[in-house]
Amino acid sequence: MKCRVCREPAIIDIRRHNANFCVEHFLRLCRDQVAKAIDRFDMLQPGERVLVAVSGGKDSLALWDILGELGYEAHGLYLGLGIGDYSDASGEAVRAFARTRDLPLIEVDLRDHEGFDVPTAAAASRRSPCSACGLSKRHLFDRVALDGGFDALATGHNLDDEAAVLLGNLVKWEVDYLARQRPVLPAGDGFPRKIKPLVRLTERETAAYCVVRGIDYQVDECPMAAGNRQLRLKETLNDLERRSPGAKHDLYFRFLDRAVDRFVDPPPEDAGDPPSASVGRCDECGAPTTAAVCAYCRLRATARRAEPVALAPTRRRR
Repeated sequence: MKCRVCREPAIIDIRRHNANFCVEHFLRLCRDQVAKAIDRFDMLQPGERVLVAVSGGKDSLALWDILGELGYEAHGLYLGLGIGDYSDASGEAVRAFARTRDLPLIEVDLRDHEGFDVPTAAAASRRSPCSACGLSKRHLFDRVALDGGFDALATGHNLDDEAAVLLGNLVKWEVDYLARQRPVLPAGDGFPRKIKPLVRLTERETAAYCVVRGIDYQVDECPMAAGNRQLRLKETLNDLERRSPGAKHDLYFRFLDRAVDRFVDPPPEDAGDPPSASVGRCDECGAPTTAAVCAYCRLRATARRAEPVALAPTRRRR
């Protein structure tokens, strides 16, 4: 197997490109794909400060590394979610990455800073763990990005993530979500600009990038994500991709090129509240919301009153 560029031994085949790449040209491909996404969707300008939401997994750490390689001032933000030893291992991976590369890292621990954790919030509110986790992360990502004066908030959503979410929204015909499924959401009153620079790379490619770059990441899946609908959608798309290489790319990018502008982008609102044309400010935290108190503050209040939920230790593969 030879590299398409230099004909040296290749380390990876990428079927949707119908090509193989050696170490040097694979790393170049990854950086070029991120740079292309940034340029095409006008995500960042030279000199802007970007906050990268890092979980300890392959995607967010690869993104943080690539943005630094491209010359951006990228700070990391890690949220300690309190999901037992899974969160402990995730935090270790993030801190080790930041330490070895001398990168600035902001940490917010839910239990220490907010008075609750995800397992307790999920049990007390009767939300699914992924719902409680997602609501908490979105709120705190926004808050830290705005308070820190960052120009953009970057997340590690890759092509697999976006294609799976798109498929789910199409199956359910979630019109409001389809309108907002873009690689960039512009800044608004109370919301930072949100960008997804990895949309041209797959999970397999970010994992390979981390291996080649020597990035030690959290391998295990979140123990509370079992049964998550997006995981099942990814399995469906992976099967389609095996049969028709490039299917994920075509689904997502043709939607962006030909369909997303057909949907009316709803006004920004607090996640968890019903759609509304009237967006005000939360009486508790001042965040944008369609209710008197935002969904996050309601979740936090409920979780703080509950007894903490202890998770059984899980086997760690790191």
